[in-house]
Amino acid sequence: MKEKELRRSMAVLPMGTVMKLTSLTARQIRYYESQGLISPERSDGNRRLYSLNDIDRLLEIRDYLADGVNVAGIKAIYDQQQAAAQAKRDAQQQPLTDEDVRRILQDEFIRQGGLGHPEPGLQQRPL
Repeated sequence: MKEKELRRSMAVLPMGTVMKLTSLTARQIRYYESQGLISPERSDGNRRLYSLNDIDRLLEIRDYLADGVNVAGIKAIYDQQQAAAQAKRDAQQQPLTDEDVRRILQDEFIRQGGLGHPEPGLQQRPL
């Protein structure tokens, strides 16, 4: 994790500060937490602590609501984003096969050569 992202994910902001930054009430923020849209960390005294990423998410939720998206719709959006991110992580962990490398190189040579798609009567040899 990069230094900037590490800092943005540090939970250091109390509820009062978050309320001022987002123009949301404590009740609204707790409701979004109960719906699973955000998950602040807890201090030793069981107080909620928010990160800058949590602030961004709350502002995004507020914008979605202003656009007419309900809480269930927002949950669906976040679930889709999470699934897409997981699929991307899974795809990055799988090594490329020789066939994948050949296909990528062939596509790149065609693109760099400005050849585009071959004419219908011509056959291309695989690399």
